[in-house]
Amino acid sequence: MAKFETSKLRNVGIVAHGGAGKTSLTEAILFNAGMIDRLGRVDDGTASTDFEAEEIKRKISVSSALHHCEWAGHSLHIVDTPGYGDFIADTRSCLRVLGGAVVIISSISGVKVQTEEVWEWANETEIPRIAFVNKMDRERASFFRAIDDMEKALKARAIAIQLPLGAEEEFEGVIDLIKMKAYRYTKDTSGKFTEEDIPADYLDEALSLREKLVETAAEAYDALTEKFLDTGELSEEDILDGLRVGTLRRTFTPVFCGSALRNIGVSQLLEYICVCLPSPLDRGSVVGINPKTKEIVERAPNESEPFSALVFKTTSDPYTGKISVFRVYSGVLNSDSSIYNPNRDCMERIGQIYELEGKKQKPIKQAVAGDIVAVAKLKETVSGDTLCDPDKPIIYEPSKSLDPVISYAIQPKSKNDEDKIHGSLQRLMEEDQTLKLRRDDQTREMIISGMGQVHLEVTVEKLKRKFGVEVELKTPKVPYLETIRTAVKVQGKYKKQSGGRGQYGDCWVEFSPLARGEGFQFDDKIVGGVIPRQYIPAVGKGIEEASLEGCLAGYPLVDFKAALYDGSFHTVDSSEMAFKIAGSMAFKKGVELAKPVILEPILKMKITVPEECMGDIIGDLNSRRGKVVGVEPKANSQIIRAVIPMAEVLAYATDLRSMTSDRGLFTTEFSHYEEVPSHLAQKVMNSAAAAKGA
Repeated sequence: MAKFETSKLRNVGIVAHGGAGKTSLTEAILFNAGMIDRLGRVDDGTASTDFEAEEIKRKISVSSALHHCEWAGHSLHIVDTPGYGDFIADTRSCLRVLGGAVVIISSISGVKVQTEEVWEWANETEIPRIAFVNKMDRERASFFRAIDDMEKALKARAIAIQLPLGAEEEFEGVIDLIKMKAYRYTKDTSGKFTEEDIPADYLDEALSLREKLVETAAEAYDALTEKFLDTGELSEEDILDGLRVGTLRRTFTPVFCGSALRNIGVSQLLEYICVCLPSPLDRGSVVGINPKTKEIVERAPNESEPFSALVFKTTSDPYTGKISVFRVYSGVLNSDSSIYNPNRDCMERIGQIYELEGKKQKPIKQAVAGDIVAVAKLKETVSGDTLCDPDKPIIYEPSKSLDPVISYAIQPKSKNDEDKIHGSLQRLMEEDQTLKLRRDDQTREMIISGMGQVHLEVTVEKLKRKFGVEVELKTPKVPYLETIRTAVKVQGKYKKQSGGRGQYGDCWVEFSPLARGEGFQFDDKIVGGVIPRQYIPAVGKGIEEASLEGCLAGYPLVDFKAALYDGSFHTVDSSEMAFKIAGSMAFKKGVELAKPVILEPILKMKITVPEECMGDIIGDLNSRRGKVVGVEPKANSQIIRAVIPMAEVLAYATDLRSMTSDRGLFTTEFSHYEEVPSHLAQKVMNSAAAAKGA
């Protein structure tokens, strides 16, 4: 690819909810720009940016994919992002490095929750956007309903730049309201069209919409407003200038239309991507922190500045190894050079630099400010790290990772899989930062957490395909605890005589409950030397170890105090071991008398759902022993806040998707422990006994 000035670069994300047509639009863009010689289809598994086996199987994007093309003297880096809730976190990390975005709005279903989520993230990163109303050729398609939905759900000031020529089966092109021309397309998906005058039956509507467009464009800046007020009209160049400035300032959102699948309106969209969306120069300097002085520093997007870049994506391949994808913010990077990673305080060797073309990598010699490129086999660097000139260090803030919403126990199928599972999962977690792995010390399970059921299923498939590791997902055990409700005093006495030196330990202990969350406390109240000082800690140790298994269902006992207040010893037969056993005996006897109960973990939930689903969701939460603590309105959605037992929502991600037709989102965090209701405690005990027996 020829070298382009920074002002001619465009880093563009294609974003929306799942199924809106992001990959199909990306495919049409690449085809029209001559980067691919045939138009692939998601349904056929032939799309350039859906190349992972899991994507082809499911016919959805599970990971962001990058490609590039040239159009009208501009170089475009295109990022096709995921839209389904399970994988949308990847979109967030991509938005951090993009210059602009094309938001796809379905002409049939309008704005969904995931589109609202992405729109909010774009607001946070101040990314200029244009909108593309897709699927105009489908039944029930409505361009103006989609615009209305944008304004209501996204609070966007949408301004039509085009008018569809026909609709549903009769859709055959677009009318440009700036040029006042109609573009009629052939029906062979070739993207070929003819330019003609606007048909008479569309002219009145086109003139009305153009008037509104001109008035809106004139508001972009004061000089243009004055010119419009003086003359009552703007030239085509003035309108385009106003359109660009208004888009960059996010005053309004230009709206275009077409059909990605039939390749209608895509060429005009490409033209306006170059006009409306920003170059790195338009985005201006980027702010970071000097890791040595902690001062705020800036980097301007030009080649004379020190090199700096942010790694926003990592892919892992068993053959080529780790590939780090980054956006260059300043300076120049050459092949076969060394750069500094201030996050890890290490130097990294750069070999070959690549430009990504879907699953292919094209070698290039140099990357400049604004470029999005990749390098292989960086040793320490992970997603979120900054790369920079060692003499001028800077750290950029990465995008915030989303918290996982669902967890499963993961179990290797064989000993060979067990040996490889940690290393393989580590490489997948470098690739996907929403994956989390931990070992639950209480249940002794390896727990993997992710953004949804499909997310974890895809992870299992990747483990097998990429690393030959086979695992099973199982519903995790709930980490129940036990505690006591009343105080008791008991004796623990251990006496063993079997010839030779015996064993003797005798202690009196008072067990009493503590407030929730206070754990275990041991209190030494021995006076007068009835138990020698060296044996007292052994009593506490015996009680603490015994508390790892309660008396009801074998769960750890917590939130209690053990006060050692009396006892006796034998000058010859007493030992630390004897008093440790005596302490554990006192514990077992005392807990049974102290009205033990089972505790369950309670979670705080934040659930975002469409308004029409709110009644069903609240009813479902009540049926799961949840308590709704608040409801907040949000555009066409409602945010429900609740507390609920963990045992009731182990598979909630799947259930919520079913109840809301994949339009609901939720997050959870641990809140506290509460007593299990008595009518359910017996079920927990029976289940624990059955598991122990097995």
